[in-house]
Parts: sequence; structure tokens; C-alpha cells
Amino acid sequence: QMTDLIYAEKDLVQSLQEYIRAEEKKLSQIKSWAEKMDTLTSKSASDPEGYLAHPVNAYKLVKRLNTDWLELENLVLQDTANGFIANLTIQRQFFPTEEDETGAAKALMRLQDTYKLDPETLSRGSLPGTKYRSFLTVGDCFGMGKTAYNDGDYYHTVLWMEQALKQHDEGEDTTVSKVEILDYLSYAVFQFGDLHRAMELTRRLISLDSTHERAGSNLRYFEKLLEKEREEKEKEESVNSTVTATEAVVQSGAYERPLDYLPERDIYEALCRGEGVKMTPRRQKRLFCRYHDGNRNPHLLIAPFKEEDEWDSPHIVRYYDVMSDEEIEKIKQLAKPRLARATVRDPKTGVLTVASYRVSKSSWLEEDDDPVVAKVNQRMQQITGLTVKTAELLQVANYGMGGQYEPHFDFSRKDEPDAFKRLGTGNRVATFLNYMSDVEAGGATVFPDFGAAIWPKKGTAVFWYNLFRSGEGDYRTRHAACPVLVGCKWVSNKWFHERGNEFLRPCGRTEVD
Repeated sequence: QMTDLIYAEKDLVQSLQEYIRAEEKKLSQIKSWAEKMDTLTSKSASDPEGYLAHPVNAYKLVKRLNTDWLELENLVLQDTANGFIANLTIQRQFFPTEEDETGAAKALMRLQDTYKLDPETLSRGSLPGTKYRSFLTVGDCFGMGKTAYNDGDYYHTVLWMEQALKQHDEGEDTTVSKVEILDYLSYAVFQFGDLHRAMELTRRLISLDSTHERAGSNLRYFEKLLEKEREEKEKEESVNSTVTATEAVVQSGAYERPLDYLPERDIYEALCRGEGVKMTPRRQKRLFCRYHDGNRNPHLLIAPFKEEDEWDSPHIVRYYDVMSDEEIEKIKQLAKPRLARATVRDPKTGVLTVASYRVSKSSWLEEDDDPVVAKVNQRMQQITGLTVKTAELLQVANYGMGGQYEPHFDFSRKDEPDAFKRLGTGNRVATFLNYMSDVEAGGATVFPDFGAAIWPKKGTAVFWYNLFRSGEGDYRTRHAACPVLVGCKWVSNKWFHERGNEFLRPCGRTEVD
């Protein structure tokens, strides 16, 4: 009996030694994490805006705070680290959520699609105009793929799981296993109807983990489908051509991006990249620069604004030195505490709601908020010759990582007559858009209908009419704010309405004057 106690004690000592090794391992992991974070935060805190200008840095910050710090919390919770846990618990209420991490991942995919960036380019952080290089790990790429998978987006699932697998095969150190990657990848490939490649990937998975039940079940299912497909092909006359087409897809391993709700998607994204701009030499000759005094407005006679034609028809002009750096900073300072996710008006219900095609934060400033708001409003009135009395408040918008506003109209169409009914000022007759920042890459304002792209320049503003003089909408003015690839985009805009401008911009002789 006593001898049993000896062995029991020995077993306890062994357990104690295992506990000590586990604690030392845990402490080593925490120390390594702390050193890595110390180096990273020292760099990021020295230039927060510059650091976050790189979209990969922004994504990884959101991912770290939502996912990685939670893993560290679970590690530390294995012991009574009350001080750290209490602090982390308090800070956690300010951390990004799961929804935020998903949004950040989707923003990277949006940039990937719009600017035709392959996962390798994003993973290596090879973006134009960036101060910092940032890399996506296997775990990051895997996280991107999982986000796409959970959203039913198998196109991006394949791209990012392939990138995760590539980096894993290159020997990158990671806690994500090849089995996990292959599990997602094989199923996503199957969703594209690529049975051959799905089977190939599943077999590779089983070679790594022969006990993987789902993979074994999937393989048997794929084999049955393939056998059924072969039987059906044998009954068809066009066997050779069909097989060749299937094999071509398998060999390339590339799948086309699915069509979506936006009919002019390709044109819009090409313009965002600076491609397809229809600025011909003939049109260029019709564009001029001049000094603009607002039709001899007394305030502008001595100090007229520089006016430059951006497009001839519809006429779009750019004004220079509209806002000073001091005014811009003050407007941003006023807007920041009020920024909220930008909304759009539902054409059916008239209710404001958030939408995936508008990703930005905005706020509205009144003249009573600060004299600079009234000053800027007055300046826009002097330049345009339109009254601000019936215009909407000054809207300030910030487009951060992947921020965009897909093609839309500023004016209300005939199928949404009540869009501005509550304002009682008629339709939006014109748009005055102030650029309050330069953007290192991306962020253009584009007009898909006639192929124009206007790039942000800090302190400048662009102006166009949304309605013809007859009050009919000019459908050519459908425009978009391209995703910000690198940097941060700040704009403010004023929408002028019909009421009060009847004599300032009288009707023309025809419907399209």
C-alpha cells in the first residue's frame, strides 16, 4: 500500500514538472508576444496616420485587436494574472468586433478586385505610396479566406486559401495546419464545379490526416459525381470538346469572379485604376483654365478663383485654393466626434440605412457650429452663384481603408419622388465637392457613363449640375467614389437644391439645356 503512495507521489512530481514546463512555455510565449508588440507599437505610435495609410496595416490592427489579443487573453487566463486581465477587460469594450474584422477583410478584397491586385501583392505589402512594408502571415491569409467562405464568397476563398497554402509550403512558421487550409480550399473549388481539382486537394488532405472523416466522405462523394459525369459524357457526341474544356479549368486553377448587382462594375473599376478614361485630344482642346469671379461677384473681383475645366459635357469644373489648410483642419476637428457610418436613402421606403456599396463615415455641420463653416458655405455660394439658404448642411465624409461609394445619383429620380420631400426644397440641382486631403493611391471620383476620372487634390473642389435647366435629371452624372487604396480621404460637400435658385439658374429653352 505504502509503495503505491511512493509511485503516486512520483507521478505527482512528474505532473508538477509538466506544469512547470507548461508555465515556462506559456511565459516564454507571452514574453515573445510582448517584445513583438513593443516593437510594432513603437513604430505605429510614432506615425499613426502614416502607419494606417497602408491598408494591410489597418486590416492587421483590426485583426490583432479582435482575434490575436483574445488568444493571448485565453493564454494568460490560465493563471491568476488579475491586473492584466482587469485592464484587458476594461480596454476590450473599445476593441473592434467580429463584424469589424469581417469588414476589414472585405475591404482588402474590395481593393484586390478594384485595383487587380493578386493575393501575393497584398500579402507582401507591395503597394504604391506606402511608407511601411507590412506582410500577411499564413494565419492572416487563412483568416481572409475564412471570412470569404463564411460569406458564401468562394471566389475569394480560393484565392486566399491558395495564398495561405503557398506560404505554408514555403516553410513559414504558423499555427494553422495544411489540413485546415486544404479543407476549406477543396470545398470552395468544388463549389466552382471543378471536381478534378477538388479531388486532388482532398486526396492531399487525406494524405496528411487519414482520419479526417469529412474529407473521406467528400472524396467518396466526389468520386461518385465524377463517375456519373463520365457516364453522361459517354452518351454525348461532343465528348472530346467537353473533356478538353473541363481539363483547361483544372490545369489553370483560376476561376472567374462572379457577376454582381452592379451593371457597370468593369467600367467603374477600370476608371478607378485610371484605365478607359475617354479624354481624347479633341475633347482636351475644349478644356480651358480661367479666373472665375462668380459673374462679377463683388467678393471675388479682387481675388478670383482659379477655375479649370475637368470635362466638357456634362460640364465639370475644378476650383483651386478653395479651402486653406487651417480651415480643413478645423472642419475635420469639428466633424471627427460626430462621424458615423454613412447612410443611403432606401428608394422604396425613404428611410436612411447603411449599405455595402457606401463605406465611409460622415457627419453634418451647421453654421452655428463654428464661424469657419459659415465662411466655407458663403464661399461656395459666391463661386457657384447659387443660394445656400435652401442647400443641405455641409456634409463631411471620411473614407478610410477601402472606403468607397459605388456608382450612384445625387439627385432623386422619378421612381423616388419623395426622397427630399421632407426638406421642401425640391431636387438636388448641383453638387459642390471639396477635397480636404491628398490620397496616395486610389480614391478618384469617376463617372462611368462618359468615362471621366477626377483625382483628389487637397484644397481643390469640383462642381457640376445634376439637373438640366428644365429640372430633368442629367443621368450622365451617375458617379462613384473609388476605394482608397493607400491613404485616407477627407471630403466635404454641399448639395444645392432647386428652391431659391429659380432666378439664379433659370429654365432653358429645351429639356436638355
